[in-house]
Amino acid sequence: MNTLPAYSGARISGCWTLRSDGSGGGEGSLDRLLPSVSTGLSPRKRTTSQCKSEPPLLRTSKRTIYTAGRPPWYNEHGTQSKEAFVIGLCGGSASGKTTVARKIIEALDVPWVVLLSMDSFYKVLSPEQQAMAASNDYNFDHPDAFDFDLLTHTLRKLKQGKSVKIPVYDFTTHGRQKDWKTVYGASVIIFEGIMAFADKELLQLLDMKIFVDTDSDIRLVRRLRRDITERGRDIEGVIKQYNKFVKPAFEQYIEPTMRLADIVVPRGGGNMVAIDLIVQHVHSQLEERKLRWDMAALASAHQAQPFPQTLSVLESTPQVRGMHTIIRNKETSRDEFIFYSKRLMRLLIERALSFLPSQVHIVQTPQGEDYEGKTFHGKRITGVSILRAGETMEPALRAVCKDVRIGKILIQTNQDTGEPELHYLRLPKDISEDHVILMDCTVSTGAAAMMAVRVLLDHDVQEDKILLVSLLMAEMGVHSVAYAFPQVKIITTAVDKKVNDLFHIIPGIGNFGDRYFGTDAPPDWSDEDMDEPSY
Repeated sequence: MNTLPAYSGARISGCWTLRSDGSGGGEGSLDRLLPSVSTGLSPRKRTTSQCKSEPPLLRTSKRTIYTAGRPPWYNEHGTQSKEAFVIGLCGGSASGKTTVARKIIEALDVPWVVLLSMDSFYKVLSPEQQAMAASNDYNFDHPDAFDFDLLTHTLRKLKQGKSVKIPVYDFTTHGRQKDWKTVYGASVIIFEGIMAFADKELLQLLDMKIFVDTDSDIRLVRRLRRDITERGRDIEGVIKQYNKFVKPAFEQYIEPTMRLADIVVPRGGGNMVAIDLIVQHVHSQLEERKLRWDMAALASAHQAQPFPQTLSVLESTPQVRGMHTIIRNKETSRDEFIFYSKRLMRLLIERALSFLPSQVHIVQTPQGEDYEGKTFHGKRITGVSILRAGETMEPALRAVCKDVRIGKILIQTNQDTGEPELHYLRLPKDISEDHVILMDCTVSTGAAAMMAVRVLLDHDVQEDKILLVSLLMAEMGVHSVAYAFPQVKIITTAVDKKVNDLFHIIPGIGNFGDRYFGTDAPPDWSDEDMDEPSY
C-alpha cells in the first residue's frame, strides 16, 4: 500500500502526516472492528435518510466528471491490469468529508470517479431493533450498526473495476429501499464515512487514508444549521442530541482512528494547501497505474492465427455477395443502402438464433398427429445494441423474437488518449440469466466490442451466453474478441482481412452509421462508430 512520505511530528503543507512505514499505527493489533472503549453509549437520533443518491456527474470549469463511475479500459486479454486507486475519508459528523471529497475530485481533473458513502451500508434492522429505533434507543453510531461484510465486498469489486449494486438506506423506515443503485468501477474511488477506518479488512483496500479534522464547535454549528433549517428541529433538541449521542460516539469510535490516517486535513474543505498535496500524490499514483489502450499490441497479438472455432460466417451465396456489393459501393444511394442492410441484418439475426440452445418439444397437429419439434431452452433472449450503428439491427431482432428485451450501450473514443470509454448504459433488469445478442454493425479492432462484453460480464451475464453479431468484421477484431473472451460466439456476414493505419476496415463499408442515418462523417471517422454523440 502506498503512503505519503511522512515527517513525524512536523506540519507539512497545512496537514499532518502520521506514519511512514505503512503499519497504520497499531493496525495489526486491531480485531475486525475497533474495540469499544466503554459500553452503554446512547443512541443517536436520526429522522431522515442520510443516504442521498450521488449525482451522476460533477461539472467543473475544465470538464465533466462522471461521479457514478464507469468501467475503465481493459487490455487485449479482456482483463484489467491495474486496480483503481481508493481514497478513504474519515471524520466526525459534519466535519466536511463530502466537501473535501468534491474538492479532491475537482483538483484531480480525472473523468471517472466513484463516490461511495458509508451511510448506504447500515444494517437492516430486526423487528426488535426497529422498535428500539422508533423510540431512539438504537445506536446508529456504533460499528455494529454497519454491514461491513457487504461494504468490504462492494469496495473490493469496485477496486477491481467491476460493477456493483449499492443499497439505498432510508432512515425514516430504518431499512433498505427495494431498488438498489448500480455503480461501476473507475480510475479513482473515494469512500467516506464516520467509521471508514473502523474495519481491518476495509483498511487493507484503502490506498490512501485521510482524516478530516474539524473543530468540535464548528461541527456543532454545522449540525445546528442543518437540523434546524432542513429537519425542523429546535435548538435545545439539537444540542441535547449532540452532547448525549454524537460527541461521545466521536470520542469513543471515530477520533481514535485518526492514528491510522496517512494524512490529517485540518479545517476540512477550506484547507486547499492540504488538498493540493493530496492531489499531487494521487496524480503520481495514477501515473504509475495508467491504463493506456495499446492498439499496436492489440493489432499484433494474433497475426497469422487461424480463425477461432467460435466464429461463424454467413455462407457467401450469390444473394449475400450481391447485397455486399450494393452496400459496399460508395455510389449506392442511402435508400438502397438501408434496404439491403436490413435484408442482411435479418439473415444475420436468423443465423445467430440457430446457435441458441434448444430442446425437443412434441406438439399435436390439427390432424391429431404428434410432431417432434424444438423450443428455446433458456430463460430469456435479450438484445443489446452498441450505439449508434448497432441500434439499426434492433428491428431485425424484434421481427424474429417476439417481445424481446433491448438494452443499449454507448462507447466513445477519448480524443486525448485514444481509449474507448463507456458513456451510457441501459440494460434490462435481471439480465444475468439471459442469452444476450450483442449487436454492432462493424467491428474493426474489437475495442468497442471487448468493452461491451466486459460490461455484460460485470452484470453477471455468463460468457457462453453472449453472441456478438456484426454485419462486417476485420480479422483483427475477430481475433481480439475471441482471444479475450473465448466462449463468446461471433456471427458475421463477412470478414475483411485488413485494417489500415487509421484502423479502418479495408476494403470495408465506410462509416456505417453516417451512411445509414445520412450524417456527415468527420475526417477521422472510425469503422467502430465509437465517436457517436452522447445521450
